[in-house]
Amino acid sequence: MNKLILKLRSFFYLLPNITEALFSKPETIAYPAVSHRPSESYRGSVRIIAENCVGCGLCVRDCPAAALSLEKVSKGCFRLDHYRDRCTSCGQCEMSCKFNSIYLDNLYKEASADRVDFFEVLVDKTKKK
Repeated sequence: MNKLILKLRSFFYLLPNITEALFSKPETIAYPAVSHRPSESYRGSVRIIAENCVGCGLCVRDCPAAALSLEKVSKGCFRLDHYRDRCTSCGQCEMSCKFNSIYLDNLYKEASADRVDFFEVLVDKTKKK
């Protein structure tokens, strides 16, 4: 008898929420008929201004997800790689950069089944000019 009372009590407790959900407009968009537009505050893709990057490695050091790697060949010669599958878009790399070269934009990258799509060379200054 006690179990029945508890079930009825929880049902009547949830009844206003259930009726509101049944008779309100949907909160989702009609994807794929309507394309998804992320909000302005969405932190999506890691971008870089390669001319500003000096290869100091502060962004690599401070990345909590180890999504960035820096391969130094010699002084002034380096390559900065980004692993999108590890990145949490926290923005720590942007905050760590003293040269304002790395930032997060609000562009959404599509999902992929190919791991190659998750790797990106951000800066490649290994080639001699």
